[in-house]
Amino acid sequence: MLSTLYRILIELTNGRLTSGLLKRFATSRLSRFIIPSFAKVYNLNLLEMEKELPEFSTLHDLFTRRLKPDARIQDSSVNTVTSPVDGVLEDFGIISKSNEIKVKGKMYSIGEMLGSEAVLNKYLEGSYMVIYLSPTNYHRIHSPVSGEIIEQWTLGKKSYPVNKLGLKYGRRPLSKNYRRISEIKHENGHIAVVKVGAMFVNSIEMVHEGSKINKGDELAYFTFGSTVVLLFEKNTFTLSPELAPPTPVIVGQKLGEIKMNGFEEKK
Repeated sequence: MLSTLYRILIELTNGRLTSGLLKRFATSRLSRFIIPSFAKVYNLNLLEMEKELPEFSTLHDLFTRRLKPDARIQDSSVNTVTSPVDGVLEDFGIISKSNEIKVKGKMYSIGEMLGSEAVLNKYLEGSYMVIYLSPTNYHRIHSPVSGEIIEQWTLGKKSYPVNKLGLKYGRRPLSKNYRRISEIKHENGHIAVVKVGAMFVNSIEMVHEGSKINKGDELAYFTFGSTVVLLFEKNTFTLSPELAPPTPVIVGQKLGEIKMNGFEEKK
């Protein structure tokens, strides 16, 4: 009953009209008047921002803010995978042979999330990681590994909440929401970076040009808080033992290591 009511309320407030109005307001100069209140309510860290609060002309500019160059320290070890975003590591686990993962008690199809059977086959029995961004967080997305971007594609139309309530009661938002996917080939396999749109505004802007990318390079940004799902091939990634979900993570922080013998183990 609760899940049905939740879905009805979200459907009523997540139409094209309401989404358009919110986007128009966030990008208008009128929105600058609520920037101080927004920063206070969400307890934004003003000291790490590249610009002072009065310099942001719209709420959208604040959402997509950049940080000072020394605000995040990138783990530069060759075999490490680093966090692409600031957020909360909500879940980590193994992708089943039937291509499903379980997040907050709900089953998700990786095949549906990726929209490609050929790509899906790479990740069966591999591992997945779900990182949630709230409105408080820095919204830019960085590459978790160095390598080559071999493909990027877009799926979905509407976006539903990806917070705890959304994951629990929504209609599989991680695999149905608007999403932009980047697949990166690294020294020992592939990693899929699934950027999932949040409620109301489907705004995931890609900023990286070219196919070569270094760990820590900016890949894209969200307009509002959302979620990033990382997918790893079988036997190619080991999570750092100190990271027990749910736990906060920041850009550049070590999430784990790439197994350099992964290909041998997969044979």
